[in-house]
Amino acid sequence: MECLKLAIQEVQNLDPGEKFLVKDLFKGYEWNRLAIGDRRLLGSLFLHEVKNRDLKDKIKIEVKSSANQQQYIKI
Repeated sequence: MECLKLAIQEVQNLDPGEKFLVKDLFKGYEWNRLAIGDRRLLGSLFLHEVKNRDLKDKIKIEVKSSANQQQYIKI
């Protein structure tokens, strides 16, 4: 999924200690153009990358937001 690659690349632009949601890694109109199902899939794939792949040493998983969105923090 191309959006996943873009999200992973965008993480490098964040400052250490910065909290974020996956949607924060996209410009507003880019995120809004994604179908809701694609947004959910992207969120699941990103979480999998953080838990099991290259990002697990760069990103910490935080508690979910009040809107039930997974929050992250760059290490």
